[in-house]
Amino acid sequence: MLIHTVRSGETVDSIARTYGADPFILAFDNDVSGLGVLPPGMSLAVAEPEILHTVEAGETLFSIARRYGVSENALWRGNLFLNGGTEIYPGQKLYISLRREPLGAFRTGGYAYPFIGGALLGRTLPFLSAVMPFTYGFTTEGALVPPDDAFMLEAAKRYGTSPVMHLSTLTENDVFSTERATLLLNDADLQRRLLDSVAAAMAAKGYTALDVDFEFLGAENARKYADFISYCVSRLHPLGAGVMTALAPKTYDEQPGLLYGGHDYALLGEAADAVLLMTYEWGYTYGPPMAVSPITPLSAVVDYALTRIPAEKILLGVSVYGYDFTLPYIAGESKAVSLSTSQAVNLAARRGARIEYDAAANAPYFDYYENGVKHTVWYEGARSIDARLRLMAEKGLSGALLWNLNREGNQNLVVLNGLIDPRNFDLFQGSASVPQIT
Repeated sequence: MLIHTVRSGETVDSIARTYGADPFILAFDNDVSGLGVLPPGMSLAVAEPEILHTVEAGETLFSIARRYGVSENALWRGNLFLNGGTEIYPGQKLYISLRREPLGAFRTGGYAYPFIGGALLGRTLPFLSAVMPFTYGFTTEGALVPPDDAFMLEAAKRYGTSPVMHLSTLTENDVFSTERATLLLNDADLQRRLLDSVAAAMAAKGYTALDVDFEFLGAENARKYADFISYCVSRLHPLGAGVMTALAPKTYDEQPGLLYGGHDYALLGEAADAVLLMTYEWGYTYGPPMAVSPITPLSAVVDYALTRIPAEKILLGVSVYGYDFTLPYIAGESKAVSLSTSQAVNLAARRGARIEYDAAANAPYFDYYENGVKHTVWYEGARSIDARLRLMAEKGLSGALLWNLNREGNQNLVVLNGLIDPRNFDLFQGSASVPQIT
């Protein structure tokens, strides 16, 4: 895999010829099917085939996999246009193997809302060792409020991806409830009832681990939250399941604020089997135009985390989306629109924009005008995802989790495939083994 920066006048066909790539696959891999001249400055993730196969009459995807001694997942990762399906036709080109220089084997995963499309989910799961349906809530009586996760769980089983239950304090109003968390953290009997419900649901649905995501807790709940994570571990380890928790992006112990105070990195790192660093949302809906995950503050969070938590327990949060900001920015009034990598690239093409790359933030951006109003779009693409995955490997972290899979960006998957060999999502080493992604 390599990354090509588009020059003025270049097309998919001209770039494909340069690298010996199939133009249809190159276009699909970068969400630029149907575009003529590509936006200058755009980064293309180029999957370079080692073995290219032309489908013959009577062949199936499984017979081709057997013929070359590769897994179906490997074929799906190399041929995103299959959408994780098996439908092929004579004369079709398939990448059997790719030129790769992987950084190593890491845990990979991502979060998805249950309304994710079937094609997008099927396209994505072969890259991931875990998937987290978003989200299970709970009532003030300790009953679970489940998402409609049956479709996602069935898909995860098909690709050997471990399902991880995501438990949060997100309410029906789509806000993280400090009050609900405080109620739970101060009531041992309520915790028992909730974990009874969690354990039963995990067993019934085949979840292999629990991901606890309580946000906006306040400093007064920090110790109690760590104690709750320890309690989850004590209940779930005997059942063979691990426990992880999500951490606000802190850079020092006593960082003030409702979001940060309730997450004590040292205590939570000791209590949990793994932690997720939520290293995104510097650029956000109501903020001024900037990158979602600028590399300098992201790196500072990682460096601080490494002083409190073993590297083998840390998962890096990787954003795969961006925002369309309007200018001038007016605090309290301006509201950015979230968009995917695919949407950003195609917006740049429609507006005739040149895509720039901010080296300090390690992120792409571009400007355009609509009805006389200036817009700035910051998003994630091949180069920025590449930079974050390389940082993860350089720091010796356990892996990376994507937020969120509903945001379409095929080039991000191509980069993930080029750099990472997915390993088992075995948070609790004493647990029964989960399927290896091959």
